Amino acid sequence: MKARRTPWWYYLIAALLGAFAGAGLVRLTQSSQINVLGAPWFVSAMLVLIAAIVLYMAWQVHLYVTGKRRQMDATRAVNTLVLAKALGIAGAALFGWYGGQLLMSLSHAEAPFYAEVIKECLFAAGAAVIDMVIGIIAERWCQLPPNQGPEHPKVKAAQRRSNVANTANNECSEHQS
Repeated sequence: MKARRTPWWYYLIAALLGAFAGAGLVRLTQSSQINVLGAPWFVSAMLVLIAAIVLYMAWQVHLYVTGKRRQMDATRAVNTLVLAKALGIAGAALFGWYGGQLLMSLSHAEAPFYAEVIKECLFAAGAAVIDMVIGIIAERWCQLPPNQGPEHPKVKAAQRRSNVANTANNECSEHQS
């Protein structure tokens, strides 16, 4: 299986879907008794903490990939890559979610309830952007160098040098006999 980098437009789609869902939630809240807007401060702090953990894990994989760390469990490396990808996409979706709530709440900023929702959404959207950026960086850190298979130019050149050296050694040993 070959892992590919997450295309940029996945983040865009996740953010747009999140924005529509967040805006829809504000509309629903305005027409009913449901109150689930914003995010407690604890949520923003947890989003940043999760990003820091994934960044640390990705740094460990990066050290292994660059040869500065001798051992790494393959399962841990793959799981770190999956976490990085998920963090980036989830960060984009949450940015859209809180950004959509924020944009829809701005017209009611004079009301104390909405003023608090706007503050919470600003912090949560900022934490989500941090998650998305760290997810993208962590995914890049988990990337393995290109495989130098038999068709790679460096491998072909090394094979030619090896063949020339073997031929020269064979000729020298024939002349000595």
